[in-house]
Amino acid sequence: MSEFDLEQVDHLLSTTRAVRKRLDLERDVPRELLMDCIRIATQAPAGGNYQKWRWVMVDDPDLKMVIADAYRRSYAPYIERQRSAVADKAPDNSTLGKIMSSSDYLAEILEQVPVLAIPCSLGSPADAGPDPQGWWGSVLPAVWSYMLAARARGLGTAWTTLHLGYADEVGEALGIPSTITQLACVPTAYYTGDTFRPGKRRPAEEITYWNQWKNTTV
Repeated sequence: MSEFDLEQVDHLLSTTRAVRKRLDLERDVPRELLMDCIRIATQAPAGGNYQKWRWVMVDDPDLKMVIADAYRRSYAPYIERQRSAVADKAPDNSTLGKIMSSSDYLAEILEQVPVLAIPCSLGSPADAGPDPQGWWGSVLPAVWSYMLAARARGLGTAWTTLHLGYADEVGEALGIPSTITQLACVPTAYYTGDTFRPGKRRPAEEITYWNQWKNTTV
């Protein structure tokens, strides 16, 4: 017998969305609540139990502006490429249009989000030698655990990486040594309206292959 309420667990896992337009920009997030999320994140799997993740939580307005400025400089060329790709492949795709509108909004208001979480890792993928994927596998699960813990506590998040194009600049402002790898920027705030639901996805049966590529026969 499972020790978990699977209905609740599945609801958490299937409704943790990238929250942008519904971030509450007016309500402060208590630091202790953020620490609760990080405590959960530290239980994520880590190769060899080498706990190399670190968290830089930014709630200072001036420092958030540094991150937001770096993000916007990367965002402008990025979103133009995305718009061109969508126009070529799916000019009438309203879902993608909504996603882009949501992304535009986040870029415009990023510095107003109460907390910008910068998960980091000691060292870099080069430390893993011929197995850089293993390096990422020891740090990224913790970031997802943070986002799930935030969702369970009424907080919205979004995984963003565009500021990393200016990681040196942001790192200097935040006092992050050059030997540390910034993994993402996770805007964190209370969300408005708890009406999140599972997204539209292809059926699992279509994307699961048994023993051979594209063999969907069970």
